[in-house]
Amino acid sequence: MTPPHGQTETPTLSVLFLESSQPFAAGRQTLNNIFRRFFTDSSPFFRELLYNGGVYPVRTAAQGRGERKPTAMKILKRVLPIVLAVCLLASLGAVSAIDAGETRTVIGADLTDDQIKTVYKTFGIERGSVKELTVTNQDERQYLSGVISDAQIGTKSISCISIEVLADGKGMTVNTSHITYCTSQMYISALATAGIMDAKISVAAPFDVSGTAALTGIYKAYEDITGTKLDETAKAVSSQELATTAELAQAIGDYDSVEIVNELKLILNETKDMTDAELRAKIKEIAAEYNVTLTDDQMTQLVNLCRSLEKLDTNALLSKVQAVQDTLKQLAGAKEKVAAFCNKLRKG
Repeated sequence: MTPPHGQTETPTLSVLFLESSQPFAAGRQTLNNIFRRFFTDSSPFFRELLYNGGVYPVRTAAQGRGERKPTAMKILKRVLPIVLAVCLLASLGAVSAIDAGETRTVIGADLTDDQIKTVYKTFGIERGSVKELTVTNQDERQYLSGVISDAQIGTKSISCISIEVLADGKGMTVNTSHITYCTSQMYISALATAGIMDAKISVAAPFDVSGTAALTGIYKAYEDITGTKLDETAKAVSSQELATTAELAQAIGDYDSVEIVNELKLILNETKDMTDAELRAKIKEIAAEYNVTLTDDQMTQLVNLCRSLEKLDTNALLSKVQAVQDTLKQLAGAKEKVAAFCNKLRKG
């Protein structure tokens, strides 16, 4: 229906949905632009409401009605349905911003050009084909200082990563090259703590390094892809977990180290109410299930990690731990099969 002379038609809710059919493929920025254009350009009602102190578009006396201002209730009735629709679309836009298949690489700032070429060859990616970010030693220290020694952190940033975000429910895979201290299982477990669940990740270096600093690059790339900041406490605890699990693995093995930590994650709602002495007894009980005897220092490390994990949303963490358990067991099983095969070759 054509609006009366001199009055601009206010866009309806259907117009908003029609204009917003494309942003889900184009990403969050396009969606934001659509909303901004709708509120400030397309709708005189909102332009008046936002910029002219809430004056409602009115008919003139020449149009047969006297000028009047609306009540607050009339404005609310007019605004509320559209605002609710915008909120719904904004939430959908936030989810769609995580584009499955989108990839980033993060390169250590202290690598030479030849070393960078080597890393890209390991990734199987042509440099320039995906967005590249850089991580510095200072970035790494943000999450590792106080968790591992300065000697382990070093003064240079060497570890590199590539990450492809996968669709929800696809799970996590991590491959490593020249990483001597951390395993795929450790990365998967620690990344779940940080809130990263569905991704294909490669961690590499041009020569042997510990790999403890790689998490910083993964955080950076994931946040760049999704446009959403991970919780800072969760990132710090994730780094602490990786360092603790890696150090513990030197004494008791990769699988047992990761599993003991994950067993603790499953009972955080209980450990919150335990004294340190009670928690140590519980850790000793869990370790015994894996035929592992822990030293006092190792027990202290696990108590400290547990107390850090308790600061997170323990219910959300519980679901994440449960989600990665099958993946961790599959990796452990595959590793055992490879080890058994190698032993047969040696004996043969």
